[in-house]
Order: sequence, then C-alpha cells, then structure tokens
Amino acid sequence: MNVSNRQTAEELTEKLVRQYTEIAQLAGALAHEIKNPLSTIRLNMELLAEDFADSPSPKERRALRKIEVVQRECQRLQNLLDDFLNFAKIRRLKLEPTDLNQVIERTLDFYAPQAAEANIELIRYLDSELPSVMLDAEPFRAALLNLIINAQQAMPEGGQLCVRTFPRGNSVALQLIDTGCGFDEKTGVQIFDAFFSTKAGGSGLGLPTTAKIIEAHDGRITVQSEVGLGTQFTIELPVPPRIAANGDE
Repeated sequence: MNVSNRQTAEELTEKLVRQYTEIAQLAGALAHEIKNPLSTIRLNMELLAEDFADSPSPKERRALRKIEVVQRECQRLQNLLDDFLNFAKIRRLKLEPTDLNQVIERTLDFYAPQAAEANIELIRYLDSELPSVMLDAEPFRAALLNLIINAQQAMPEGGQLCVRTFPRGNSVALQLIDTGCGFDEKTGVQIFDAFFSTKAGGSGLGLPTTAKIIEAHDGRITVQSEVGLGTQFTIELPVPPRIAANGDE
C-alpha cells in the first residue's frame, strides 16, 4: 500500500469512528429523553395503584390489575433502556497489566453465594503460570459476570460451571463451560447480535455488550454449544510484548 492509499484508509477509519461516536451520542441522548417521561409514567402508576390498593369494588380491582400490567411494561422498558445505554456507551478503557486469574477469582468469590443457592458447582482450573494481560478490571469483571449469569440461566435445575485459563500462542484463553441446556447452530450464529434473545422478556443486549467489552480489550470471544449438553464461551486476550531487561527491542 502506498502512502496516499494508507492516508486515505486512515482518514476513512477516522471518519467512521467520528460517525459511530455521533450515532452513539445521539442514541444515548434519545434514550435519556425517553427515560424522563417514562419515570413520570411509572410514578403516576404507583400513585394510582396506591389509590386502588384497598378498594372493595370489583371495578376498581380490575382497574388495579390493568395498572399493574402498565407498571410491569414500564419496568421492562426501563430495563431495556438501561441495557441499551450500557451497550451504546463509548468505552475509554484504562488498561493496566493485570493478573487475569486474580480478577476471575474475585468474580467467582463474589458469585459463589448465588451459585450455592442455584445449586451450581463452580470448578476452577486456573493456570498458575498465566502471563499478565492488559485489562480495565471493572468493565471486564462486568462482562465476565454477565457470562456467568447467562450460564446460570441455562441451568435452571443446577449443574456445573467450569472456568479455566491457559496460554494460547501470543494470547491467554479463558473458558467458561456449563452443563446447561445449550442451543442450536442457528442460535449460535446470532447470539452476539444486538436485540437477539432466546429469553422471554430479555433485552438481547447482554452478550453483545460483553462482546464489545472484550473487543475493546483487543480480544475476541467465541462460543460452542450443543443442545442438551451445554455451552462453552472462550475469550482470548493478547499478551503484551515483553520489553527486554536491558532496554533493547
């Protein structure tokens, strides 16, 4: 590629980034504008529900049931807007050399009480020789926790969740393997698409948001699944090049 072509490609990339930023900001502003009247509707529905709460009238009890339907739908819209704002957020990561195993341990320790309640056995195979990676720990933990909750939802009767790490070439791999219900190949192709969901009432933004966080770390996430057997998510993160002790490249 000659200099002029490279400059043209760089200019195109910058233009696309600016366009994405503008769209993300516009979408975020629109979502905030929707949230304001939605909050007013929710508040008034709560007040109406209180007015009808102790009424003996059959007509007013029917009205209360209709109010409760509106309240549930308002809450669903609120959840969808929150998920959308998180998905559309422009992520500026603060990357630092991080012990990936330590981040995983803390996340699993945080989740352990919920796992016990859901009858899920946590199995850890974390390579003690794993090299450090560049992470912004908090958003990465959020992405990891979302995958863990996704696994729990796939195992409503309980099961096992295996978390393992190991080196893979110039990267490190993190796998989450559950014994849940799994899904077919058609679902696997769409699972990271925005607003695609197999769950009733789901926003379809949880896994796409997770994928965006992983990609913002210059990583990638893939999935393998089989109906009735379980699902395996694999995250790969690059290992930063080591600087020689004497300062030579």
